[in-house]
Order: sequence, then structure tokens, then C-alpha cells
Amino acid sequence: MAGITPQLQAAARSAYRNLYRASASTFAGDNEILFAFRQKMRADALQYKGQTDPKAYEDSAKLGNEVATILRKNFVQAQRVASGTDEKWKIRITEHTELGNNDSIKDPPPMPTRGKGRRVNCEADPESGLDLKVPSTQPNRKLNYSQLKRAHATRVIPELKESDLNESFIRGSGPGGQSINKTNNNVQLLHKPTGVQVKCQETRSLEQNRKIARKILLEKLDHMYNPGLSKEDLKRARERERDRRRRKKARKSAASKAENESTE
Repeated sequence: MAGITPQLQAAARSAYRNLYRASASTFAGDNEILFAFRQKMRADALQYKGQTDPKAYEDSAKLGNEVATILRKNFVQAQRVASGTDEKWKIRITEHTELGNNDSIKDPPPMPTRGKGRRVNCEADPESGLDLKVPSTQPNRKLNYSQLKRAHATRVIPELKESDLNESFIRGSGPGGQSINKTNNNVQLLHKPTGVQVKCQETRSLEQNRKIARKILLEKLDHMYNPGLSKEDLKRARERERDRRRRKKARKSAASKAENESTE
């Protein structure tokens, strides 16, 4: 692994052990979830085994430690100890569990009315580091095709910044010969603010795959931050509108035919 220093390798191993122990503490007694989580850990570790970018390698180790911290602090197990009208649960709290207060539960903020709900501001939290500009209005009712087209045209498309991307290249697989199987033309993109990950190996060209991967990632972010207004949503709405017009035309034709037959 050219470019990956022994210190980075040691940090990655330490992060893996940290995450391994955190999963044992968090999912104790739930062997199925624990097994599935550790299988995902191994798969991710093998994916980054051939990583040659020191920055991406370091970021993966940092991410592992962050996930371990979240598991320890924010995940708890609960077991039902009584059911029926007097339902009770026993929660397993560890020494690492982050405990808060119940002020927000005892005195919750007022719920918005239906009118105000349509105007809820969905701007991203600036402290999260997410620079995507999300429109402040989202459709919460079914729009007809004309309304959807107008809303789609005025939506705010998320901005894809290179600084928010973690890009890696791995060896391709599948049919295509040596130009696929012996070159690192499989592009993997991780959008760090959202955790959305895409892979692309559609062509033999690495540069083309990089462009396509970014296009796919942008479409996913568009779908995430513009629910019901993305390109894919508009495409499905266009197909539904075409089918509706076709059925309407068929009904009109059938009614006209039946009327002509009744007058003969």
C-alpha cells in the first residue's frame, strides 16, 4: 500500500478494534444484529484494504472511531418485562450512555399547524457542516403533473462540493478483460456530510466513471433534499400522466363508439 504509513495502518487497526468492542457492548445479547454489524465491518475493512490515498485512509479510521462513540453513547437496548395494559420495558444503560434530561419531553415545543407545516424551513444546520441549500417548502400533498413541473423547475438543486467527497478507486470486476479486472477503474464516492455512498464501473475509462459517479450522487442528493420533486419523481409523474391521457382517450373513444352504435 504505497503512501500508507505504518502509523496510519496502526490507527486503522486501533479504530477497527474500538468499533469491534463498541459493537460487543451495544449489541450484547442480540447475536443476529451483532453478527450482521460485524460482517458489515469486515466488508468495509476489506474495501479499504487496497486504499492508496493517505487522506481517505485516515478519514476511514476517523469515521470508525466516530461510529464507535455513537454506538456507545446513543444506542441502548430495551427488553420488555411486562405486557398488556401495564407494559414495561427494561433499558440497559452502560457507563458510556449519554444521559440527558426530560425537560424537552415534559414541556415540548408547540406542534405547527397544517398551514405552518407547509412553510417549515428545511435549511441544513450550519453546525453540521452541510452546505447544501434545501428549499424551505416541500410538497406535502399530491400535485398534478402541471404543478409538479413548475415545482420541479423552481426547486433548489444541492451543491456538490469536492471538499465534501471521499473518493477511492478499487480494482474492477466482471466481464471486460484485463482493461476491467486489472485496473482501478471502479470509482467509489462517499458524501461525508450525509453518508451517501455510490459506486460506478459503467465504462472502462476512469475519468468517465468519475463523472458518472458524481452525476449519480447528485441525483441521490436531489432525491433526498427535494422529496417528490427530483428528476426521477418527475419522470415517473410524466409516465403516469401519459398513461392517464391514454386511458382518458380510450374511454372517450369507447363512449363515442357506443353512442354511434345506439343511434344506428
